[in-house]
Amino acid sequence: MSESPLSVEDIKQMIRGAGLRATPARISTLMLLRQSATPLTHAVVAEHLAEAGADKATAFRNLNDMAEAGLLRRTELGDHVWRFEVVQAGHDSAHPHFVCIDCGTVSCMEDIKLTATSQRQSESVGEVTEILFRGHCNDCR
Repeated sequence: MSESPLSVEDIKQMIRGAGLRATPARISTLMLLRQSATPLTHAVVAEHLAEAGADKATAFRNLNDMAEAGLLRRTELGDHVWRFEVVQAGHDSAHPHFVCIDCGTVSCMEDIKLTATSQRQSESVGEVTEILFRGHCNDCR
């Protein structure tokens, strides 16, 4: 989900407000994820940070630190690969994702919600934390 652009100072304040140090790697990571329309893998983030001199371990540590601090959401979409996305202010629950089984493209489906009946039925078995749609994207159909 692509977020509105913020200044570097705004990004620093968000990171500090979550109780973390606003390092160049964290600032770059949060800016990248705010600009992305879809969740990004550690590999994509690490590749971006490599241009600034940060290694893969630093990228992974920062992603997990920011997820634990509530700035990012970490999700696994059935392929054993963690993806990270920005947590929108005021939206504390996860949203559904669509994964193309042909090309692997991930799309956020923020407007899809469980109906009241589906919510009640799912609560009888447990708590829904992720809704995942799999199929063929429009480019692959």
